[in-house]
Amino acid sequence: MVALVPIVAFGVLLAAVTVPFVSLGPGPTFDTLGEVDGKQVVQIEGTQTHPTSGHLNMTTVSQRDDLTLGEALTLWLSGQEQLVPRDLVYPPGKSRDEVDKENNADFKQSEDSAEYAALGYLKYPEAVTVATVTDPGPSAGKLKAGDAIDAVNGTPVANVEQFTGLLKKTKPGQVVTIDFRRKNEPAGIAEITLGTNKDRDYGFMGVAVLDAPWAPFVVNFNLANIGGPSAGLMFSLAVVDKLTTGDLVGSTFVAGTGTISVDGKVGPIGGITHKMAAARAAGATVFLVPAKNCYEASSDDPPGLRLVKVETLSQAVDALHALRSGAATPSC
Repeated sequence: MVALVPIVAFGVLLAAVTVPFVSLGPGPTFDTLGEVDGKQVVQIEGTQTHPTSGHLNMTTVSQRDDLTLGEALTLWLSGQEQLVPRDLVYPPGKSRDEVDKENNADFKQSEDSAEYAALGYLKYPEAVTVATVTDPGPSAGKLKAGDAIDAVNGTPVANVEQFTGLLKKTKPGQVVTIDFRRKNEPAGIAEITLGTNKDRDYGFMGVAVLDAPWAPFVVNFNLANIGGPSAGLMFSLAVVDKLTTGDLVGSTFVAGTGTISVDGKVGPIGGITHKMAAARAAGATVFLVPAKNCYEASSDDPPGLRLVKVETLSQAVDALHALRSGAATPSC
């Protein structure tokens, strides 16, 4: 009985005491050319699309929080999970909900950037594009995210600088006429009564705009409960594949990761080795690696997985064409 007491006490510690660590490991992968829950992951409406084959899988990192001492030890001993201090994932001063909201916002931004990067690669012309509409605000119900603004009070605008220059000549309460194009709908005209904003003395329209390639059709990304910006590259490749003739990957199972900017630059991500392990387990034979992640990726290369280094969307497309023809590709 005396000997049993410390054993029971240790068992209670294992089961009840939580540790300040988060477990990171291989997460699920999703084929951006396929479907999830009956919906295409990348759905394009309003223009002709082309058949695709093979796989272009985006990869994720699984994350477990609120680990007990027993769970942490079990995951550590498995050799497949990485334990990191919780403060690295959930910084002090931020709640889990706040971090999750930031990750969701990053994911939404990656979807928008992926669309713009793909349209830019395909040479669609730039327009003053509405990124967000403040609601409530002067433009709510009149303009939508994705609209292209062509003119202000009859004066054409070709870029954000011209658009902002015209707005700076207005006053709060003034009515302005906006000529705009909307995806899958006829062009329209909106009359907007400008509001006030404490940061400026000219009229407040309540929209955020950017110079971005614009197309008259809609691109939707149908993945939920995924956070962070690292799906951008694979989303862009799926858009390019669906809007161009011929397959990018043929029968090859390609996976990858990487952020994408509006101008098509591929950026580094976290958890590269976990994502490579997830890709190989799913059946991938080729993995697209952001150039700045190459050193880490090459240090833990799963057998049977070819690492292809990419710095831009254009380079990634060229590498996939090279793979199909048997030519050399940049590697880590």
